Amino acid sequence: METTNIKRLRDFVTAFASLLDQNPKEPEILEKGSELLRELIKTDDWLPNEFAQPHPQYYQQYLLHSDSLERFSVVSFVWGPGQTTPIHNHTVWGLVGVLRGAEFAQNYQEQEGHLLKSGNVETLTQGRVEPVSPTVGDLHKVSNAFDDQVSISIHVYGANIGAVNRSVFYEDGSSKPFISGYSNKVIPNIWDRSVELRTN
Repeated sequence: METTNIKRLRDFVTAFASLLDQNPKEPEILEKGSELLRELIKTDDWLPNEFAQPHPQYYQQYLLHSDSLERFSVVSFVWGPGQTTPIHNHTVWGLVGVLRGAEFAQNYQEQEGHLLKSGNVETLTQGRVEPVSPTVGDLHKVSNAFDDQVSISIHVYGANIGAVNRSVFYEDGSSKPFISGYSNKVIPNIWDRSVELRTN
């Protein structure tokens, strides 16, 4: 798929920074941020192909943008067929929006030293946005809903998520710390407006 309309990502990043400039409380960030993310993912013509590539074994986490103050980051998660995460937390607020395909999400809660499934597995389809946060639910396991195609979701987090100390959890209640990092060494150049200016 040819993806050239990087302006959509730039507009999203600018709008999200403007939202955070107002110093809103978390519920407002999740509500208004969801609206912004829903607008971004309703059109699939802006994600550069190099940030939409699956890996044969592991899901990929591509950094698309990190705010200079690390107030938020934007990441594309690319799921190869059947790929899944372990149970994990985020420790910060986040928004997950499905751009292509679909995902399964299973929430968990801690109870008496063990992890228990919380509710049924949810199917997140294209265009859907879901929040995560220590205040609204922060433990989950996510997987590609398809065994024969790639799915992609766009995530926004209230930090530079690749550098956040987080944990992987096991159903016996044990956990292991991790820092996810990113799958890419370069990020999209959303600030080169020269092509747009030349065509106007």
